[in-house]
Amino acid sequence: MLAEGEIHRVLVVAAHPDDVDFGAAGTIALFGDRGVEVTYLLVTDGDAGGNERTLDNSGMAQLRRTEQTAAAKVVGVTDLRFLGYSDGTVVPSLELRRDISRVIRQVRPDLVITHHPDRNYQFIGPSHPDHRAVGGSALDAVYPDARNPYAFPELLRDEGLEAWKAREVWLMGGSTPNHWVDITTSIDRKIAALRSHVSQVSHIEGFADFVRTRSAAWAEQGGLGEGRYAEGFQVVPTA
Repeated sequence: MLAEGEIHRVLVVAAHPDDVDFGAAGTIALFGDRGVEVTYLLVTDGDAGGNERTLDNSGMAQLRRTEQTAAAKVVGVTDLRFLGYSDGTVVPSLELRRDISRVIRQVRPDLVITHHPDRNYQFIGPSHPDHRAVGGSALDAVYPDARNPYAFPELLRDEGLEAWKAREVWLMGGSTPNHWVDITTSIDRKIAALRSHVSQVSHIEGFADFVRTRSAAWAEQGGLGEGRYAEGFQVVPTA
């Protein structure tokens, strides 16, 4: 596993606005505190989400981009990139692998954070089809696509993007986490980031308590002790 001092650039690949905040905002805030450069890559604009039914899809897409931009700012992230795929219809594809590979080669991250590609039978929330499709495609982009100069040769030929090897992947939302990040000092920023997604969470009574309870359960699962909060990931080495 990468040592703390070996992580200088992080790319987070997520399906929808708010996914990164539910899964990793506390961790991202801590990265920012250490001066780590973090980029968000959102595959969709979340245009099929939310409880605001007075907006059409384009209006919802713009709203959710704005909410995600505000949420990112809370944890110190200003580099956000949106691919504009249609919410709810993402499937693993060569096109998606190429688009993610492009950003990996642009950002040149040490670490990629993305969704677990397998269904979680313990808690179904992380198993949205878009999540699984994005997670699988991101892993394929990490290995072998982004590091292989012969994969998607147009990226090098037409865009000058040299192959890049991300050294590690952390998966969000799986049933077999093996790494827990203590976010006790950043839990308030995680909640604030999530509350930026007004269209998604403003109707949920006791939302902050829900986030704290779930984060406390992760801390307990990770053996961090009572009164702590954590986020859990499955670490995938790529060497």
